[in-house]
This record gives sequence, C-alpha cells and structure tokens, in this order.
Amino acid sequence: MELNVGLLGGGSWGTTVASLVSRNAPITLWARDDETVADINDNHRNSKYLPDIKLPEALRATSDIGEAVSTADVLVMGIPSSNFRSVLEDAKQHLRPWVPVISLTKGLELSTSLRMTQVIEEVLPGHPVGVLTGPNLAREIMAGQAAASVISMEDEIIVKQLQQLFHSGLFRVYTNTDLLGCELGGVLKNIIAIAVGMGDGLGAGDNTRSALITRGLAEITRLGVAMGGKAETFSGLTGMGDMIATCTSSLSRNRHVGVELGKGRHIDEIIGQMLMVAEGVKSAPTVIALAKKYNVAMPIAEDVYEVTKGNRSAVRAFRGLVNQSAGAESEAG
Repeated sequence: MELNVGLLGGGSWGTTVASLVSRNAPITLWARDDETVADINDNHRNSKYLPDIKLPEALRATSDIGEAVSTADVLVMGIPSSNFRSVLEDAKQHLRPWVPVISLTKGLELSTSLRMTQVIEEVLPGHPVGVLTGPNLAREIMAGQAAASVISMEDEIIVKQLQQLFHSGLFRVYTNTDLLGCELGGVLKNIIAIAVGMGDGLGAGDNTRSALITRGLAEITRLGVAMGGKAETFSGLTGMGDMIATCTSSLSRNRHVGVELGKGRHIDEIIGQMLMVAEGVKSAPTVIALAKKYNVAMPIAEDVYEVTKGNRSAVRAFRGLVNQSAGAESEAG
C-alpha cells in the first residue's frame, strides 16, 4: 500500500529526508517561507539551506500546513525544538487519527525538559511516535555519499513497515525499539560536540579530541541508562556513530559553535551569524537539569553549559577538563 507522507520543516535536514522519501512515496513538504516553497517547486532547489544541490522533481512543497498534513498517512517533523510544539499544535486540526508521527529533531523542549516524542504524545495522544536519527550530515547525503540511520519506535511491527519508507539507495536505515535511548543519543551528543569544537578552536590535538569523544560518550551513556535507555544503544549508530560525525565534521553546526567559542567569540555573536539552529546550545540547560535530577556526573556537559551561558571562558573550561583528576575509566570525570 502506498503511503502519503507530510513533512513539516524546510531546513537542510527536513529537505534531505523529504528528498529521500520522495523516491519511495508521494511526499509534500511544508515550509513557512514562500520563497523556499517556490524555489523547491519551480527550480527543484532549496537555495537557502542546500545551495547548488538539485532536488528530486517528485518533491513538492507548500506553505499551507493543512495541505501537507490532511492527506498524510505518516507525518514527519523536521522542526527545531523551540518551535516544535507550536507547529504540532497547528498541524493537529488537520491530522487524521492514528497517523504515525516521526521526529527528526535532536533537541529537548526547554520549558518542560521533554523529548520531542514526549511532546508529540502530549499534543497528539494515541498517535504512534518515533524518531529517525543517526550520523546524518545533510550535505553529504544529498551529494550521494553512503550513510546509515536508525528508525526507532517502540512498536516493532510499525517500525519495520516505516523502515522501507526512509531506506533509499546508499542511505541505509536500521530499526531499534529503544526509543528513549535512540532519541537521547541524538540530543546529548550535540553538547559533547561543542566541547570537542572548543578544543579544536583552542588548537588541541587528535589525542585530546579522542579523549573528549570517549569520555563524552561515557557521560551520555550514564545519563541515558539512568533515564531508562539501553547501554548498547549508545554504542551504536544513534550514540557513538552520531557523536563521531558531529564531533569531527566541518559540516557540524554544534562543533562550529565550539570552535568559535574556543577562538574567544561570544555565544550571542556566534548564534547570530548562523542560518541554522545548533540544538546543543538550546539543550544544555535542560541536560544539566536532567543530570542533577538523576544524580549523574557530567563534567564535560557542565563546562559546555557554563561557557554557553557566559559564566566561564572556553580556555578556563578546557583547562579544567584536561586537568581533572583521573580515577578508574569506569568512573565519572
């Protein structure tokens, strides 16, 4: 049975996922910006977010949210965490019952500390929820380079059906029923990527980067397991895989923020010059609150939070991290 897909969000990742899905099913992308909609429909491009990349002719866009949602058999949310709930509320009146809703967003809601799937469950009770997440840099995928991702839902039957919707050519999609673990991995690695970026901006070497990634992975695994995720999830694509890509790629927005912080620039100046959202900056306060709630030590995340709040310089934070006393590798710190 052919599924109609509605995707909300005209940014780089939303457009990339819509392009992939268009090979398997009819899809309508919703974007607020009329210029972006016209660019996609008339020129088969999204010049604002993916310049010089040709989009499939099958991909259609609209600025009418009802048009994208009302006929959807699957709804995909590519909206930043700060606007996620409000857009979902707008979509609610158009969405038919029991339609699965898949989040692409790697962030937490600041006011509630909720993951995006929890927001979906609040706004749209009764709808199956899931995430598509992994080490997925939009520009590389649109350039035709091989990549792997994970579709995660608690319902094993539905997740296998949706797997084929997103699986496309060199974009391999695996399944995982640890929804909480998969979603948290995508959220938490952004903060570690800022820390790694700070080190790069300060001129740290490959050994330092490797240590930060490894200890950062230990931090996010501790918190994820404390919250109910499976430890093995964090060693897979949605944990370690996503972290490596985000911490090392020049295309990573969160690493970019860290690099600029390491160079001494103020966070407001950095964010003000960015076209797209760095979710790690927005999520940092919520992650620190969760770490305190679950009594989990996260020294790297703590330092990133202090730097992004302007309470500590990147130089001071980085010196603190590398000068920390070391115990057993299984311990915090």
